[in-house]
Amino acid sequence: MRARLGALRPARRPAARTGWTAAVKDALDRPLTTYYLLLGATALLLTIGLIMVLSASSVYAYRETGDSYTVVRRQLMWVALGIPCAFIASRVPIPWVRRLTYPAFAVSLALLGATAFMGVEINGNKNWLVLGPIQVQPSEIAKLSLVIWASHIYAVKERRLGRLNEMLVPVVPGMALATGLVVVGRDLGTALVFFALAVAMLWIVGAPGRLFALALAGVSVLALALAATSPTRLARIATFADPFKDYHGTGWQPAHGLYAMASGGVFGEGIGASQQKWGQLPEAHTDFIFAVLGEELGLVGTLLVVGLFFVLAYAGIRVARETTQPFVRYCSFGIVTWLLVQMMINVGMVLALLPVIGIPLPLVSYGGSSLLPTLAALGLLIGFARREPAAERALKQRRRARSAGVSARG
Repeated sequence: MRARLGALRPARRPAARTGWTAAVKDALDRPLTTYYLLLGATALLLTIGLIMVLSASSVYAYRETGDSYTVVRRQLMWVALGIPCAFIASRVPIPWVRRLTYPAFAVSLALLGATAFMGVEINGNKNWLVLGPIQVQPSEIAKLSLVIWASHIYAVKERRLGRLNEMLVPVVPGMALATGLVVVGRDLGTALVFFALAVAMLWIVGAPGRLFALALAGVSVLALALAATSPTRLARIATFADPFKDYHGTGWQPAHGLYAMASGGVFGEGIGASQQKWGQLPEAHTDFIFAVLGEELGLVGTLLVVGLFFVLAYAGIRVARETTQPFVRYCSFGIVTWLLVQMMINVGMVLALLPVIGIPLPLVSYGGSSLLPTLAALGLLIGFARREPAAERALKQRRRARSAGVSARG
């Protein structure tokens, strides 16, 4: 609830500040700061993603098609589709978004069910569905629909959220069903993101702490059980802490990811200079693009990317904290959780802090199934920031000033 978001509010300091701290505070207090932070961080991550997809995929694309630009051209196509989606999402009135809640949730469940039983298996996970000439990953679409659906329900129940049963039903059963369908397809990475979304939504509505302890215990047991039923996943978990134990087997990918990160140093080898993308590192332009980024742009590049995700999170929490609309509060927090948790899982996987569970880095990894829902979600968040009363007034004043300037020149 607002009390929990209030705990994230920076402590107020005395107004007497000088120098750069005063400049930073003044910049952060401006009405359009949140809007520009979201817009700038999204644009930078998208640009870095395109550059890294071009670099990381060039060798693979040439080997497979004879053209080094095949993969990046496809990514450019997805970006060309995704930017209008984000723009439309930022302008769609909130009541219209809420009207789409149940249809989007129903379609997502139908697609997840079809994928679980008729999907295409890739690298041990059945998480792809063939729809005519294209192949999509419905679990990526489901992340956005789950956030909107849960936010809508909690907004409707705003006055009744003091009771535990109102917090749990129907959000927890609905998310559990979606997670179960993903688990049937053996996609443990997406299941973890769904679980994080459920926990975040329960936290923001004020669920008691004991509920989280029980949920964590239950999910830990379930994750171990799922790992035990898959020899490949069990081997990955057994070797993730030391990939060199099974260097030529399940440790090959994480070991070469570590080689890439280590050889990048502080400033990197330079864009295009990665050695690991020449065949040693599987999925260099998808799940392990962060390793190529670390090799080519070094520690500086990796910290920049991680920092941009935290800028998105900071701006999203500002939106959630300042709004008076429950739907905007819950939706903003859900989107932030989704992107931040997915980034942490991907980076942890590349750094061998987590097992290799196959999950892309939002906005940076190749793939339209991930990029389009992510851009739509960020479009929603940017739209929420635009509609903050102070931001709306500032934008109207700017438009009036421009109109006056054009009239004066005429």
